[in-house]
Order: sequence, then C-alpha cells, then structure tokens
Amino acid sequence: MEKILKKLGIAERNEMQIEAEKSISENKNTLLLSPTGSGKTLAFLIPLLDIINKDLPQIQVLILAPSRELAMQIESVWREMGTGIKINSFYGGHTMEVEMNNLKNPPSVLVGTPGRIADHFTRNTIQSKNIKTLVYDEFDKSLEMGFHEQIQFILSNLPKPEKQIFVSATQGISIPEFVDSEHLNVLDFLDGTSGNQNLSLRFVKTKNKSQSLITLLGQISQEPTLIFCNQRDEVEELAGLLNKKQINCVIFHGKIEQVDREKALIKFRNGSVRYLISTDLAARGLDIPEIENVIHYSLPFHAQEFVHRNGRTARMNASGTTYFFDNHGEKLPDYIGDLVTELILDEKQSLPAKEIWSTVYISGGKKDKINKIDIVGFCLQKGGLNKEDLGRIEVQDFVSFIAVKSSKLGSFLKTVKDQKIKGKKMKIEVAR
Repeated sequence: MEKILKKLGIAERNEMQIEAEKSISENKNTLLLSPTGSGKTLAFLIPLLDIINKDLPQIQVLILAPSRELAMQIESVWREMGTGIKINSFYGGHTMEVEMNNLKNPPSVLVGTPGRIADHFTRNTIQSKNIKTLVYDEFDKSLEMGFHEQIQFILSNLPKPEKQIFVSATQGISIPEFVDSEHLNVLDFLDGTSGNQNLSLRFVKTKNKSQSLITLLGQISQEPTLIFCNQRDEVEELAGLLNKKQINCVIFHGKIEQVDREKALIKFRNGSVRYLISTDLAARGLDIPEIENVIHYSLPFHAQEFVHRNGRTARMNASGTTYFFDNHGEKLPDYIGDLVTELILDEKQSLPAKEIWSTVYISGGKKDKINKIDIVGFCLQKGGLNKEDLGRIEVQDFVSFIAVKSSKLGSFLKTVKDQKIKGKKMKIEVAR
C-alpha cells in the first residue's frame, strides 16, 4: 500500500477510501456515494488487489464507465499504481483490431463503455466465465445516458457476480431491477458536498458578460481554468471570441469528434492551453487534475450540475475558486445560497500571459514499442533539450504527445527533422 500511494504522490488515503475498502471486502454489493474529486477511483481500485488471482490469466474484473474519457482515466490510474496486473480499456473510437489483439492475452481488469463491451459480447470475443467482480463507475450517469439495455445485455452474458460495486457522486440512485443488488451496503459521503471548505465562491456583477470574462481571465491566477457553458453553440461562440482576442483555448462537447476531444484534453493537461471551454460533459469523469479555477459563463439549470462543475476544483484537500456572473436584473438560482463574495474587476483590461508550453505530436506509440523513457532520451540526446524544457508526455497506442517549452520549440523541431526514434522515421510536428 505504501508503495502504491508513493507512486501516486499521495501521503495517505482519506476516510472514504478506507471505508470503501472495508465495505467492498466484507460485502457482496457496495454503493459508494462520494463527491466529485474525492478520490473514488482509487477507492474502488485498491480493494481489487485482494480480489484478483494473479495466477489466473483471464478477465476477472469488469468496470463499466459511461464515457471514453472516464474509461481511459481509470486505466491510467491503475497503471500509475504499478501493480503489475494487466488492464485494458475498450471504448468507441478505439481500434477494434487493437482490442481483439489485447484479448489474445486477456487482462485481469477490463474497463470499458457499455456500448463497446456489449459489442464485444455480440462478437463473442470476451471469455466471461471468470468475471466475478463488476464495478459500475458514475452509475447514475450511465443510466442518464440510456445504457440500460447494454448493461442488461452484458449481465446476461456473465456468470452471477460475487461482488458488485456501484459508484456515484449523486444522491437518489435507483438501481434497475435487472441488476441484483440485494444486501447492498451504502456508504454515503455526500453530506456537505456543496459546502467544500477549500472552495471559494465569487461572483462578478456585469452588464457585458463576454467583456467581463476577458477581464476576469487577465485578473485571476494564471492556472488551468474550466469555463462552463450550457449549450454547444455557446461553447463555440465563446471560443471564437477568445481566439479573436488571441487568448488560447480549446473546446469540449458531445458533438466534437473523439480524436479532437482527446487532443483538447491533452493540451489542457500539459499546460500548452490554459482554458478549456465545455458543456457539462466536462463536469465529471475526466482526467484533468489540478484545476484551480472554474468559471460558470452560464449558470447551470439545476443545483446538481452546479455541484458537479464546482467539483472539478478544490479536489483532494487542494483549494480552488469558482466564479459566476451576476447580470444586472436577472434573478439568480436558489441553489447559489449566501456563501458567495463579490469580486470587483480591474477597470483596465489586461490579457492573460501566453502559455510557456507547446504540444508536439509524434506518429508513434506503444504499438511501436515506444515508451516515455524512449521519448525523454530522444528529446535530450537528439533534440538538444534539457530536462526542464520537457513537460508532460502522453504515449498512446499509435501516437504520442509531448509538452516542449515554447521558447525551444523551433530549434527542437529543426534539430529532430531527420532523426529516428528507436530506428524508425516518424512524423514530429506541432500538434494541430
């Protein structure tokens, strides 16, 4: 346990995570209710270590997640734990050929979206006889997205589970009758969700919301910031406005192609883009750590969405601030409450500083036998960079992305133009 926490950079587990391990160990069915950002993923992953038989090379745990991004995040956390136990994530937009190859040497833990997992059962590609543990992450969201039929179909192809773990950040979960949830032990850590002591709520009075937003961005800390809108068109319109002001941003909503959503998150995570403008799609289940600011460009319609959005900051004992706009003459929603303070904007508008990082694309990844160590060595030895010139590195199946200091970007690309990585010529360019 100490080794795992050290690899994750965590000093110790919180009360919720400790109680979750005890419940999962002692009960057939556990429902874990805990706020966004409280560490639920680790809470249900750690108990799996005592459930999995390392000597059995078959799928033993199936984790269902409502979105591709959440499935990838769960896989990432497991790999960072350094357990040595194989995991794979399956989801729409992923190459089916890669998933079929992964099943030739089955993972002990399979995580995927209900649609893609159901697809595999239709093709008879998953050996299910040893799957005895089921995890339903963000279970309420799976039901909201209409995955009832897929989940029911998946369950019909599985043996009766020995353990089930339901995870949610929302009260009032109604588990469908087709899911056997008898003897359910409920762990409710949602009390006080909206009263996070590390979260500050600020509002800005304005008559021109878009201009006030630009002033606000130049005034608050220059840290990763999530900007929420209610509609996709509003996301696009706001991004266009910021781009005209030469403010770098990326957008995220359900109508964007998966590959473009993924690139947006990569740039946001590695700091080459500071502002992510999104619908409520980004309120839960994304691997975007260390968010300091959340801005409600438009306040959500319901209190639940307000809580989930705010849950993207002030996570795991860190502090954070959320901002919203008080348009003169408009009535604020009842869920706002009284624990908010006004922020007076500077009269002079100053634009945010430019990001110090840029994202570089490499046309090779895990399937080319390339890992992070290979990329670091290449950048230092053949690219002429120093360690401090390199930021976050993400290696996917067929491509990789690295953050490089913007001041060194031009010379780096020129230096590596005709160089090879592990004997292979690859395309290396600024990520589009």
